[in-house]
Amino acid sequence: MTASIWVLGEALMDCLSQADGTLKPFMGGSPYNMARAAALRGASVGYVNPLSSDRFGQQLGAQLQADGVQVLASPSRLPTSLAVVQITDGQPSYGFYREGIADRDYTVESVLTTLKAATPGVLHTGSLLLVPPEHTKVVEILKGAKALGWTISVDVNLRPKLAADLAAYVAAVREVAVLADWIKASDEDLELLGVTAPSRAKGKEIAALFRAQGASRIALTFGGDGAWLEVDGVAAEADVPLTRVVDTVGAGDTFWGNCLGDWVLNTDGKGRVQQTLKEAMQAAAINCARAGCQPPQYAEVSALV
Repeated sequence: MTASIWVLGEALMDCLSQADGTLKPFMGGSPYNMARAAALRGASVGYVNPLSSDRFGQQLGAQLQADGVQVLASPSRLPTSLAVVQITDGQPSYGFYREGIADRDYTVESVLTTLKAATPGVLHTGSLLLVPPEHTKVVEILKGAKALGWTISVDVNLRPKLAADLAAYVAAVREVAVLADWIKASDEDLELLGVTAPSRAKGKEIAALFRAQGASRIALTFGGDGAWLEVDGVAAEADVPLTRVVDTVGAGDTFWGNCLGDWVLNTDGKGRVQQTLKEAMQAAAINCARAGCQPPQYAEVSALV
């Protein structure tokens, strides 16, 4: 039986600043994007957090279902979270509105009850749910999930501007990261975690740090300088495919979603590491050619690889 990927994390509206000063909303949130990308890769995916019953929440839910993601929680009466996004030279910067919102309207007990009723697969988390004090709930859930036999995936995806206390935030991310079986980190994440001048040339050295914590599958992304992927000690690296970049919103989420999707669909992850990386990089490149996060279907990726 093919394993499922369940996603614990934020779903929000990315309000992209336009040249005329207006804001244009796009559906987003790193784990939400990742869930869509993994489902479009062909994996069985479930989204764990509640979505709002408001108009934005309905749109987020409809998009998940259109992409093949199962919405697992009942709607929340709390509003959808918002992010204001400004794009400079293709790179996004974010401002977040995260208090009293739907995707935080859950309890440790409710999530663990849902996990217990399902066949263990991959439980993915990361990004904004790792900001204190929310991370304490996540740590409890991940520990409970591991005890139930779930494989833990974490995308570090640090957002330093969101934290009132950056040191406490980084400490929280470290606490979650040690629970990861599979982990992804960008060069920006690595700098915040204390890695000096992270680069692809240091991929083996950096991956060893996560491997020492117990991670068996490790992805390191370096923006335009490509990526490093390691599965059970077998590593591969790749350049970024040529593409016309509109923006990079959701590129890392698309990359990791395609990695996870590939791994749950193919038992020989170790033997496919180069192919997995190549396909994930191509998927991210396709996404970068589109405004906002719009992960490709697997057929689009296959046609270019």
